[in-house]
Amino acid sequence: MSRLREYFFSNNNHLVDKWDHYLNIYERHFSRFVNKKINVLEIGVYHGGSLQMWKNYFGPQATIYGLDIYEKCKELVEERINIIIGDQGDRNFWKQIKPHLPKFDIIIDDGGHHMHQQKITFEEMFSEVSPNGVYLIEDMHTSYLTPYGGGKNSKENFINYTKNIVDSLYGWHNEEVDQYTTSIGSMTYYDSMLVIEKEPRQKPFTIKSGVPTMTFT
Repeated sequence: MSRLREYFFSNNNHLVDKWDHYLNIYERHFSRFVNKKINVLEIGVYHGGSLQMWKNYFGPQATIYGLDIYEKCKELVEERINIIIGDQGDRNFWKQIKPHLPKFDIIIDDGGHHMHQQKITFEEMFSEVSPNGVYLIEDMHTSYLTPYGGGKNSKENFINYTKNIVDSLYGWHNEEVDQYTTSIGSMTYYDSMLVIEKEPRQKPFTIKSGVPTMTFT
């Protein structure tokens, strides 16, 4: 059993509410940060249990930040867990608060899951992720739900929004190089989740080794 699963199923602290398959995905993409000096931001505090889970998982050098719209979440502050109150769908809020925040090695968007919230948060905070960090968006199935501003055939849903970022990943080949082309190493889609891993990139080039053995006519 993974460390996160061990923690989750023995948890007697604050409530943690996640889809079961998320735990394996977290381990796959987050294990390299364990016991490192890192900053983690999770948007959407709820009962605060996942903040405690990250604090335990990443170890004593990690500082955890939670962001929520509800003032009551301030009660969940503890050692190495900081709470920020604000509206993730308010671009002005992000612009005001960013100068007072550190660079983050991991950002997890588990907030309101509405299309405008996910877009604004990504546009404002992706640049605040360290060059080899991770930006993770949860519960992306809301892209198919109209109450969240989504819909299967909606051009406005967040999944369709991220498809444009996939085009940027191929920017060297489609002659549309932008900030995402040079900063994203991979985009991994899962059921309800997208994990974007940053990696400084330069224009790719091919390499060869060995001796030609075939003649083609």
